[in-house]
Amino acid sequence: MISDSAKSQFPQLETKNLILRATNLSDAEAIFQVFANEDVTKYHDLEPPTSIEQVKGLINRRSERFQTKQGIRWGIAKKNDNVIIGSCGYRYKNPFLAELGYELAKAHWRQGIMTEALFAVIEFGFQAIALNRIEAMVMLENTASVKLLQKLGFLEEGILREYGYWKGQFHDLRIFSLLKKDYHN
Repeated sequence: MISDSAKSQFPQLETKNLILRATNLSDAEAIFQVFANEDVTKYHDLEPPTSIEQVKGLINRRSERFQTKQGIRWGIAKKNDNVIIGSCGYRYKNPFLAELGYELAKAHWRQGIMTEALFAVIEFGFQAIALNRIEAMVMLENTASVKLLQKLGFLEEGILREYGYWKGQFHDLRIFSLLKKDYHN
């Protein structure tokens, strides 16, 4: 089950270069800049926002999901400026299973930032939340995400045919998983 501390107060995580923290309405402009790039949302199940108000709604929904114990989503910021450049986190499916999701501003791609962030989030998932299984679903064409998951130790389990539906069409998704016993080995 989710630990008491992880239930009530949003946990801030720190890595060598990053702060993973709750986002708030003052981060709306930075988050808007992340999602406004169509390359960032190309494989995402949402359209690029057209207003700051849409981003504020996203921030509020993520906060509500944490408060109602449906998930947790950290904003990713570099320690040197604490400006949000992406996010990552979980949608809980049951007390021992969560789905991992993430995105990063294009200017920060291929710099090891998401790898660093996800190492901390995975450790938190297995230790503080007591997850046994972490899943991730990726569109077939999203080779960068596939490589990231493989680097983190995820194993591909197969293809879920027409599992996703967004942007007016069905999408086949590759499903990956990481089990606690495999992670610690």
